[in-house]
Amino acid sequence: MPVFDYIGTDPRFNMLFNAGMRGHSSVIVNNLLRVYGGFDDVEVLVDVGGNDGATLQMITSRHTHIKGINYDLPHVITGAKPLPGVKHVHGNMFETVPSGDAVFLKVRTSHPFWLNIR
Repeated sequence: MPVFDYIGTDPRFNMLFNAGMRGHSSVIVNNLLRVYGGFDDVEVLVDVGGNDGATLQMITSRHTHIKGINYDLPHVITGAKPLPGVKHVHGNMFETVPSGDAVFLKVRTSHPFWLNIR
């Protein structure tokens, strides 16, 4: 079974995985916001695999003109709380991705898309 399918079947693992991704993302995005100045012309930012939307909220709270689209699998989006400036959309990034002025995809070695759990 692909790892992301498994995550959707195990609520405890899903919670732990999402908490880990949230913590990892906050470190990266805090540093990104400190040094990157390219958000001025972005009106719609799509975060692919955006978990609970915390990354987008960090960005949209500093760049209030940006409308964020948090895009992740249905079992992730179901648990995402409403956030100002962020719209939660569920889907599969291997099938389609919402349109935006910029797409944010954090690639990590901890995301081995080819990994199967047996």
